[in-house]
Amino acid sequence: MDNDFKIIIVDDCSTDDTANEIKRAMNTFRSQDIIIERNEKNLGKGFCLRKGFSHCHSGIIIIQDADLEYSPSEYFKLIDPILKDKADVVYGSRFQGSEPKRVLYYTHFIANRFFTTFSNILTGLNLSDIETCYKSFKTELLELIALKENRFGFEPEITAKLSRIKNVRFVEVGISYYGRTYNEGKKIKFSDAIRTLYCIFKYNIWSRK
Repeated sequence: MDNDFKIIIVDDCSTDDTANEIKRAMNTFRSQDIIIERNEKNLGKGFCLRKGFSHCHSGIIIIQDADLEYSPSEYFKLIDPILKDKADVVYGSRFQGSEPKRVLYYTHFIANRFFTTFSNILTGLNLSDIETCYKSFKTELLELIALKENRFGFEPEITAKLSRIKNVRFVEVGISYYGRTYNEGKKIKFSDAIRTLYCIFKYNIWSRK
């Protein structure tokens, strides 16, 4: 593709109207700008991201969850520090800036603060939100790390591995956030929280590659 951008959609065996929405998008926009991958069974966020990354060979990657808790209108915030050569990695923080945030689960807030603080102690970074979906980074950084996690353990894993790249520059920007309730389809579970804690230990101490 010789275009300025491409959209890579990984459908993780969804049971809603995702397939029809993808067809509608491809009929509306230039289909050559869109790559579709579909899993025959649900394999998790980390697996899907690795599959999507396999189609990325240059430029800047932005991660976007399909539930639109995060607004695509804020993409420029994520790439601007990279375009200005001020960053190699940009995290969109739900805990910085004056943008609106939906008020939801206090327990999720406390858990995220705990995981982020613990991760920071081990990585030496000063992030405020490692669990954010909105992460952007230069594609060539993927050549320097090997990602393994299939589910939400992806977040602490990629943070740990990117932090060890020599001279890598992290920047955080404040973003808006309209999170979903469990009734609206939120899928993260207590078991994912346990896995996150395990992955913070694993990829910062036990398995650093």
